[in-house]
Amino acid sequence: MKEAMPVLTAGAGLHETLALLTSQLRPDANHKEDMVFLRDVFSERSLGYLMKIHERLRQYERQSPTPVLHSVSCLAEDVVDELQSRGMSPEERELVHLLTLPHLMALLSVHDTVAQKSFDPVLPPLPDDYEDELEEESVKIVRLVKNKEPLGATIRRDDVTGAVIVARIMRGGAADRSGLVHVGDELREVNGVSVIHKRPDEISQLLSQSQGSITLKIIPAVKEEDRLRESKVYVRALFDYVPLEDKATPCQEAGLPFKRGDILQVVTQDDSTWWQAKRVGDSNLRAGLVPSKQFQERRLAYRMKVGTLPNPKSPKTPAFDQACDKDDCDCEGYFNGQYIAGLRRSFRLSRKDRQGSSSNGSDSGDSDFLTYEEVTRYQQRPNERPRLVVLIGSLGARINELKQRVIAENPHRYAVAVPHTTRPKKAHEKEGVEYHFVNKQQFDADVLNNKFIEHGEYKENQYGTSIEAIRSVQAKNKMCVVDVQPEALKRLRTAEFKPYVVFVKPRVPDSRRRRTTAASSPGGAEQGRVTDEDLQEMRQSAIQMDQQYGHLVDRVLIKEDSASACTELRSILERLERESFWVPLSWVRT
Repeated sequence: MKEAMPVLTAGAGLHETLALLTSQLRPDANHKEDMVFLRDVFSERSLGYLMKIHERLRQYERQSPTPVLHSVSCLAEDVVDELQSRGMSPEERELVHLLTLPHLMALLSVHDTVAQKSFDPVLPPLPDDYEDELEEESVKIVRLVKNKEPLGATIRRDDVTGAVIVARIMRGGAADRSGLVHVGDELREVNGVSVIHKRPDEISQLLSQSQGSITLKIIPAVKEEDRLRESKVYVRALFDYVPLEDKATPCQEAGLPFKRGDILQVVTQDDSTWWQAKRVGDSNLRAGLVPSKQFQERRLAYRMKVGTLPNPKSPKTPAFDQACDKDDCDCEGYFNGQYIAGLRRSFRLSRKDRQGSSSNGSDSGDSDFLTYEEVTRYQQRPNERPRLVVLIGSLGARINELKQRVIAENPHRYAVAVPHTTRPKKAHEKEGVEYHFVNKQQFDADVLNNKFIEHGEYKENQYGTSIEAIRSVQAKNKMCVVDVQPEALKRLRTAEFKPYVVFVKPRVPDSRRRRTTAASSPGGAEQGRVTDEDLQEMRQSAIQMDQQYGHLVDRVLIKEDSASACTELRSILERLERESFWVPLSWVRT
């Protein structure tokens, strides 16, 4: 009886078919040698491996997988640089070791080569019907493969020759990854369509509509620029930027939107007007256009000249937090059994302006306009003095009470700067505990010598917080916590103190719900009835302080109630001791 051949399934692979065929071969009297030969061939291990590779390639062709990233090698290098820039745990050291192994680096390089398809497609032959005027010029045919992403290049019309020139290459885009298109190249054709007589906007539309394979005919620049090397310049943005609202940008779609406080990595400053940058922490690896510092300052200067921008040197002073409501209240005393010294807050209502008080301070730059501030990562080392923590608050924040609660919970780690005063010492007071008691002549001399970060007069007595008082706390290896008028920030922003600024503002309830939330509103029942006018003042105070001093703030703390605010502030202080933060570059330069 003749044995039936087994039926193959639809998904059976080629190597499975060969294995099944081999098992069905039976010696025949007339063709015994042929059967043995076929069995030996089909049973050869190398042939089975080749068949498996063939199936894998066919499976890849059907699935058409797309890479998540095109430059894994760069990402690995960035991870290694980030980890090596600070102290590393054992796990982090092991990760750095693995990422720097030659075999893994070679594997990542191969991944990038495949992901970028630098081996494919093959360039077509030079067409025979190219223009006569190009016979003496070097013509380059570039074929790029892109999906729905932009090409990553901007163009301009040369004012002299009228040629369409590549103006810039965006980092991480399709043009940059190819390495075949350079700044200064002359563009002649896109997918066989001549662009010589087309407007730049028509060319941009032609490029954006091209999907998959796109072929460019290019006259290379006389001197091709080297590939852009990724910069390690980081800046903090001090203003909001929306490219779609900027009519000056050469390409709105290529612009990078950002908010004040965002950290940007500037990858190139070759163009004096438009930088290329990436947002730190952004998953998008492509760079975008942002206005350069010089260009943004020129624009702001012009706006101020024509009257559309307020003069930054003469801002309106906003109302700030006043913790003491009683006329004779000094803000020191016992809090939860712990004595806390503190500067009288009510004197600031009559505070006198000081000439040159901020001349020794460091702002985000001496420029009148807020653009960018160069920053770097900083983490406090064990042998360094703790950073200064500065609290500022809008109306109703009650930051002095918040400061006292946090210090009373851990007086061995946190402390305040003991203030100076000219008033007579009371019977229960001790020198250097409640106050530093000095005479008026000494106090005036210290004012002239800029020894106070702020000072003022109350009931014919002088009060002030000195720089030496802050240094005295830090010399004991304690974290000094001060609450100051916002104007004092410029004086404190120095490499010596490296201040971390916390802006505390109360959560102001909606006026329609004021009656039901009066007990939990800023100050609550302690302040009695809160009117709609009070709530509006609090809102306006917070808005004005944010507009005027927000660029100097590291953290905004929304105060729901004293307990939650105290918990959040305590968490901030603990993180400052163990984590790294962005600080002005000038603070860590040696």
